[in-house]
Amino acid sequence: MRNIFIVVFALICFNVSAQVATNADIKFPAADSSPADIVYFPLNVTKAKANDLVEPIIKVIYSRPQKKGRDIFGVLEQYGNVWRFGANENTEIRFFKKVTIGGKRVKAGTYSLFAIPNKDSWTIILNLQTDRWGAFTYDSRKDIVRVNVPVKTLPKPIEYFSITFTNVEKGATLVAAWDKTQIELPIVF
Repeated sequence: MRNIFIVVFALICFNVSAQVATNADIKFPAADSSPADIVYFPLNVTKAKANDLVEPIIKVIYSRPQKKGRDIFGVLEQYGNVWRFGANENTEIRFFKKVTIGGKRVKAGTYSLFAIPNKDSWTIILNLQTDRWGAFTYDSRKDIVRVNVPVKTLPKPIEYFSITFTNVEKGATLVAAWDKTQIELPIVF
């Protein structure tokens, strides 16, 4: 009986070591220079304990390009052109309940976020088209909201494109910044 146990154990060990050797041939991609990130509103929703009554209202999935010494808006991202609001795939925003943006009601669901940057104001676009790379196939016929927001100039540049939320009465403000540019998008719920 003991010999059978030793043989079975040896076969299992051999099988596991053979799998490890095979897996060593797998080539994983290098880390992306514009890493993906997620931000929720409320910001503490992912840290909620089991008894907390915190539920997500908004979730944004986006990639964070870096400045890398470049001039961003007006140069890398040309004024007047549609921008994917980040890098890689277009940025997606999910609303877990109905919201109002720019005076227009938006149903719960997932949308893409685009922007048309200009020197003094940006047009923020909520679009039905998701799961696309960049803004190359952007279709304005699928826009559900377009709202103009003013640009704020920051005293110090932000290296990575960044998105967060601030609390406001009756909602939240989506705040996005990169280089020396910041915009704020009010969202009511």
